Amino acid sequence: MTANADQALLPAGLQDLLPPAAAQEAGAVERLIQAFRGYGYDRVKPPLIEFEDALLAGAGAALAQQTFRLMDPVSQRMLGVRADMTTQVARIATSRLSRAPRPLRLCYGGQVLRVTGSQLRPERQFAQVGAELIGSESEHADAEALIMAVSGLNGIGAEGLTVDLNLPPLVAALAERLQLDAEVTQRLRQALDRKDAAAVAQLAGDHAPLFQGLLRAAGPAQDALDDLFALDLPERVQREADRLKRVVALVQAALPDLTLTVDPVEHRGFEYHRGVTFTIYARGVRGELGRGGRYTTDADGGPWEPATGFTLFMDSVLRALPEPAAPARVYVPHAHARTAARLRTDGWQAIAGLVPEDDPAAEARRLGCTHLLKNGDVQPLDDA
Repeated sequence: MTANADQALLPAGLQDLLPPAAAQEAGAVERLIQAFRGYGYDRVKPPLIEFEDALLAGAGAALAQQTFRLMDPVSQRMLGVRADMTTQVARIATSRLSRAPRPLRLCYGGQVLRVTGSQLRPERQFAQVGAELIGSESEHADAEALIMAVSGLNGIGAEGLTVDLNLPPLVAALAERLQLDAEVTQRLRQALDRKDAAAVAQLAGDHAPLFQGLLRAAGPAQDALDDLFALDLPERVQREADRLKRVVALVQAALPDLTLTVDPVEHRGFEYHRGVTFTIYARGVRGELGRGGRYTTDADGGPWEPATGFTLFMDSVLRALPEPAAPARVYVPHAHARTAARLRTDGWQAIAGLVPEDDPAAEARRLGCTHLLKNGDVQPLDDA
């Protein structure tokens, strides 16, 4: 292997994004942000690195194992590289924007870095785009976040979307009501995540029919809700189920063609969420396109507010988009700088020849152009 090849190697989970994917991602990010701004969400830009104690406070503690750490040579304090932007936006809302009118609507886009990837997403650095609605407990806020995420993805060309709705707090609330100890609750949650009915029956004991009923209450939204409401749920758990039902109704009214499923016991990936959550998929696309749901802006006893929102993962989103069309690129032979400038103003990608060439058409083809400036006119390269 040559020295140049050695230098081109990157750590596992990191990659160079090349043309045309880099331009496609940048364009998709900006179009999504503009779509969110249409709903009244203002853009914020948190830093890539923060003090570790601030970055991992409250809900951020759930991401501690995924956070790179380094020493700040200026302050001599530990810093963390963000693994997610949601908690940063929550910090901004409760500090810099604490006096802004509620509900507060914020959106963002940027890169994140994680210690490890996953089986479905081996990438450790990727772009996130998202939005947070802070200061409202209404189920209409939950529905707005989901509707806006799906509508934004549809707007950039993603098709075949499906959404799975969940209630991560349900199992813990039910276990508390039934006075199950912490170890049994943890093992039971893991068995439910694996959809292991035999393990669920063994761990739940006399309560096995209830928890197995929760396992069965998964699938197409209306069927799953019917199964869920057929169970004898404690009052607190019933309230969560009622909220889920109302959110489903609001989303179906706004997006009647969207495929909705419900899995009330799914918990993986929602460590800091405290209510209705959702995951967005696209048929035939590896990994989830995004996820979101209800949480609180601080879970450590400090100032807190109800919040909901979502994050879209642009590496997966790109896999759900059509292949980008080749840009209309015109080759402008040497010594026509003013014409090239005019063409750029008109929206062309105008590549100017840097030296005189004997065969401008051949040079245009070599550089991947679609058009050629010839005799003062822009002509398709095949006709030139």
